[in-house]
Amino acid sequence: MPKQERSVDAEHSRPAGVSDTTVEALGELSEALEKIHRVRGHLYSAHQLVGGADLTLDRVVRLLREAGHDDMADRVEHELLGRNVLPGRWTFQVVEEFDDGYYATFQDIERDTRERLAGGRRHIYEAEMKQRRRTHGLPGHEATPETGAE
Repeated sequence: MPKQERSVDAEHSRPAGVSDTTVEALGELSEALEKIHRVRGHLYSAHQLVGGADLTLDRVVRLLREAGHDDMADRVEHELLGRNVLPGRWTFQVVEEFDDGYYATFQDIERDTRERLAGGRRHIYEAEMKQRRRTHGLPGHEATPETGAE
């Protein structure tokens, strides 16, 4: 395929002189970052689930007391309610540390790598794969929303 037709559009075309290996490396780095985005979402899910469970313990303590199980209510209230999930940390602190540390660093490195090696262009690997795999001229296989079935 001629180089000018390698990608679905100019925005996702590889700059001149960028090798196949560089495009592959950028694609892998992007995929790794996408996985870290998912990790972040799972951390937020854990944060919300743990918080919800902790709030549910208020009802547990009340019901245990109503049922006459003050000893168990005391244990839930004093040992579990409001307990740290990690030493010195509630889940909001875990999420903040992740966001400000690993997540921010990963995003910065991925962005800087794209800027230096590909003029900041994203998803070059995927755009080239789409161009290779689509059936030109068939509806549902358009290169972009604007192009129609060419």
